[in-house]
Amino acid sequence: MSFFGSMTTAITGIKAQASALGYISDNIANSQTTGFKRTEASFQDIVTVSTPTNQQPGAVLAQPRYTTGMQGSIDSSGVTTHMAINGDGFFTVTKSIGMSDTRPVFQELAYYSRRGDFSMDKHGYLVNGGGYYLQGTPIDPLTGNPSGDVPSVIQVNNNFLAARPSSTIVYTANLPTYPKTPNSDSSIPGSELLATDAEMSAVPAPFHNEPMGTGAGNGFVQAQDENVFLDRSLSGGAVTTYDALGNAVNVQLRWAKVDNTGGDGSGATPGTETWQLFYKTDDNAAGTAAKWMNVGQDYTFDATGQLNPPVSGTTIDDLTVNGINLGDITLYHGNGNITQFANTNGTVTVNKIEQDGYASGSLVSVSVTETGRISGTYSNGKTVDLFQVTLAKFNNPEGLQRIDGTAFQATEKSGDPINGASGTIVPQSLEASNVDLSDEFSKLIIAQQAYTANTRVITTADALIQETLNMKR
Repeated sequence: MSFFGSMTTAITGIKAQASALGYISDNIANSQTTGFKRTEASFQDIVTVSTPTNQQPGAVLAQPRYTTGMQGSIDSSGVTTHMAINGDGFFTVTKSIGMSDTRPVFQELAYYSRRGDFSMDKHGYLVNGGGYYLQGTPIDPLTGNPSGDVPSVIQVNNNFLAARPSSTIVYTANLPTYPKTPNSDSSIPGSELLATDAEMSAVPAPFHNEPMGTGAGNGFVQAQDENVFLDRSLSGGAVTTYDALGNAVNVQLRWAKVDNTGGDGSGATPGTETWQLFYKTDDNAAGTAAKWMNVGQDYTFDATGQLNPPVSGTTIDDLTVNGINLGDITLYHGNGNITQFANTNGTVTVNKIEQDGYASGSLVSVSVTETGRISGTYSNGKTVDLFQVTLAKFNNPEGLQRIDGTAFQATEKSGDPINGASGTIVPQSLEASNVDLSDEFSKLIIAQQAYTANTRVITTADALIQETLNMKR
């Protein structure tokens, strides 16, 4: 065995421990860096000669072992544009290579990061603390689905959100078996109805342009008869709708019972439990002009309080209120959501009334949703999904090449990125560094002792060499 070989081996040990100290130093320095992944030392021995009867000193190398796939803790930040990844995946990001007309120009090369401390710059781009710009796919405002599969740099425009005209009103309600209208009197059969048969025959068309008896469905209430109509109908709620320009249009609804199984006191054969729905068409109508319009649909109930035949919805043609035309509006009820059950108050109980239109608005704030979407909140109170954040995964994340700014670059070892990672996005949170300081200090002590021990090998070998050289004295 050579003394010089021992010294050479010890020198490689010193170099290896110095590399390990470098990794530890880097880990400790970045213990508070968002999304940082620690590096561990992996020691590898190099054998020169090894036989059953002979072993020559070899060497040792320290190689980095990355922990790119190991998650750090997720901490709440409270910032609406911050996000963390829980589980597998990386944000797809890119970086600027310069400016053109005061706007950043981006590289076509994509990078990947777990650093989610994004904030919106003056141009509307989301950039993290490492200087990387977030990528995602735009959301189609009509369908609410991502447009395409290739992510691009996310830019939130400060433009006005265009108005969306109303096209559907979702409406569900329960109608009382006995409507307690101002005209109703339990001692007078049929007084709860819009009009009895006797009234209909005595007064020609008092409520619309055709007799309003059972099944009429396409008439209107004249302005001069509004008080009579109000005394014989129930409020069905109101909803604010919007035309193509974003003008708010208040649609008021009223229900009137037009037939029942108990008869109306006229001696006629009992009929069916039937209601009709009206909306107010003109606040300023007078005389014989239409004040309330019939939606044109009979709602007939059976003994169980359910519609028979079923009515899942109906279309109101050219719905017009105070001269503002909304076009054809779908009045959607769903299955079994308009019922007739007993109600001691005798009023209509509206369970849901909402519509799909909105006025234009300016951008107020930007936030991240739990589904990983970038959404904008506008001055009209509407929150609209703008982009879907794309998470990429790799078959071998440890093969990614580390670059500045807590980012990674795909390599041959990592494989190509695969869109659709299984991780989920946690809004208003950040992923902390996965460095454990107590563990790093323990490794620091071990590396220090190993480094010192290697220096002792060198000094010991040197002393023995000196003794050998002094043997002839």
